[in-house]
Amino acid sequence: MIPDLTDRVRLRLARRDSAAVTPAMVAEAVRECAGGVVGQNDMNTALTELRREFIGAGPLDPLLSTPDVTDILVTAPDEVWTDSPRGLRRSDTRFPDDDAVRRLAQRLALSAGRRLDDAQPFVDAWLPESVTPVRVRLHAVLPPIATTTYLSLRVLRPATHSLPELVRRGTFCPTTADLLTRIVQARLAFLVSGSTGSGKTTLLSALLSAVPATERIICIEDAGELHPNHPQFVRLLSRPPNIEGAGEITQRDLVRQSLRMRPDRIVVGEVRGPEVVDLLTALNTGHEGGAGTVHANTPTDVPARLEALAALTSLPREALHTQLAAAIHLVLHMTRTGPQRHLTEIAVLHRPTTTVQATPVWQNGHPTAHYPLLDRLLTRPTNQDSSHRHPHPGWHP
Repeated sequence: MIPDLTDRVRLRLARRDSAAVTPAMVAEAVRECAGGVVGQNDMNTALTELRREFIGAGPLDPLLSTPDVTDILVTAPDEVWTDSPRGLRRSDTRFPDDDAVRRLAQRLALSAGRRLDDAQPFVDAWLPESVTPVRVRLHAVLPPIATTTYLSLRVLRPATHSLPELVRRGTFCPTTADLLTRIVQARLAFLVSGSTGSGKTTLLSALLSAVPATERIICIEDAGELHPNHPQFVRLLSRPPNIEGAGEITQRDLVRQSLRMRPDRIVVGEVRGPEVVDLLTALNTGHEGGAGTVHANTPTDVPARLEALAALTSLPREALHTQLAAAIHLVLHMTRTGPQRHLTEIAVLHRPTTTVQATPVWQNGHPTAHYPLLDRLLTRPTNQDSSHRHPHPGWHP
């Protein structure tokens, strides 16, 4: 009886905009389709099952509410994995079949204003706050380009840690924390590199918290992860196109807008496209101390990574290296070993020949033989003196 009832309710609700289905709509549809021919227990069972399917993230909602979960990965109906500081673990959550996973993926995609079907078998989008209690990035792939429906939810927790907090967590030692503070105070421009989940955003947020309160930070992001403890932190968020392909606002658009907002420092949450050219241009106009994150295997790979991104704009290789040499001073590299995240390397970007190179000056908490390269940067005069500016009223660092 119950499968017939749930199928009838599912068919009725499928005729509506699933992104706008509410718990009340589900309850009403169950009562209408039941028609008084099922018992109260059966009706409650059907109502619970259908609420999970049509409201929020369905069976994955309890996992999203777990404080330390950062990723939820569905690799099969009976294989739902979570990632957290304890590492990747298989959960007890199950789906009835692959169709149930597919329906959830399609509903979440629709709620984000995207399509997911046989003609468009993959999607990458941010879920609206009305769907999930936390900021979530959705990625899904359907057959036939996958053997089954793969669903990934990246849970973005606000990055609010300070440098002392990261010392307590073992990200780096107190000596390295002192060096990072000097880097911020010297207004050196830097990129935080590393792989996905290595702690790049967490470190960047902590460093921005160390920026003097007299300086105005304009930050460009696509997810709103950075939450530094700073009184003059202004955030601009990019926007994807809607289902008709209109209304997109890119990070590159926002970098240009930030130049008109009286910035002292310009920050790009993640450099991953043509906006790299605008960021380098902005940092070459007197806005020292800018920062961002970038995916890279090692600091020495960062120049090649930026070169590849700049090629998307047809910027010549030589021009990119000229801009890079003048705009970015350092690369701070984060690595992840199991659940632990560490700052393993600091490298100086310099241009001994025609191309920029990254030379390690600090590894695993200790200076290298090339440390004088960094020492010269730390003692160089800056182009901008912010000593005449006053902190935000009521701000007490």
